[in-house]
Amino acid sequence: MRLANKIALITGAGSGIGQGIALRFAVEGALLVLSDIAEEGLRETAAVIDKALSAERPEWTIAHKDSSLWSPWGSFVVGDVSVRSDAERMVEAAINHWGHLDIVVNNAGITGSRQATLAHTTPDEEWERVMEVNVNGVFRVASTAIRQMLEQGGGNIINIASAAGFVPFPERAVYNTSKGAIVSFTRALALDYAPNHIRVNAICPGMVETAMTRWRLDIPELRQQAIDMTPWGRIGRPEDIAAAAVFLASDETDFVTGHMLVIDGGWIIK
Repeated sequence: MRLANKIALITGAGSGIGQGIALRFAVEGALLVLSDIAEEGLRETAAVIDKALSAERPEWTIAHKDSSLWSPWGSFVVGDVSVRSDAERMVEAAINHWGHLDIVVNNAGITGSRQATLAHTTPDEEWERVMEVNVNGVFRVASTAIRQMLEQGGGNIINIASAAGFVPFPERAVYNTSKGAIVSFTRALALDYAPNHIRVNAICPGMVETAMTRWRLDIPELRQQAIDMTPWGRIGRPEDIAAAAVFLASDETDFVTGHMLVIDGGWIIK
């Protein structure tokens, strides 16, 4: 197992890409703390992990009755990454239970309004909310985790940015800006903390089929439009991103930091 006994915090783990990463990390032997703003989603992810692991390890099957209950693979913390105290509580849960923290996957994020959001039509409230979650939330979790990683002598941070951080999606000014900020933030952290053996990289997905994108992909003409814009000829899946996250989280990438791994089926080259 490529992540055996590594302690990992994954935000936004209640659905979509976060759930896919959580499942793959668990299968690869990681010990997890999962967080999300939605407790129902976290319970679903916990059940998915329990089911996947129970075939090989029946003793690992567990009914999560509350968020304080730990299974052998870990547990979850309900919270909002944009709230400083919640972000600190997520990191502290891993440290208090496992004693250290090897990996943080900053996956929690939102897209903003489903309506066209050219800059001049974007309400201040929407701009501020997207920035609070997508940028400030990543900062709060990462900065809290880095304090622990400095004490323990190293760590690994993986930020989930977007292909939109390089080639903007039309009429998504606030989302594009937020993901571009994460690209820059990732590079800044990688540079500043390389001497402390803290690796920082980002994964930049293209269009991935999740609950967050379903409203768009359920419309046949918009689905076909996304496929037509992807040279590989299909929509991305959470497992595509999860495989990359395992790679960056593993010791195989010990010499990789400050890298933006674009996983988009060729979207941005077209």
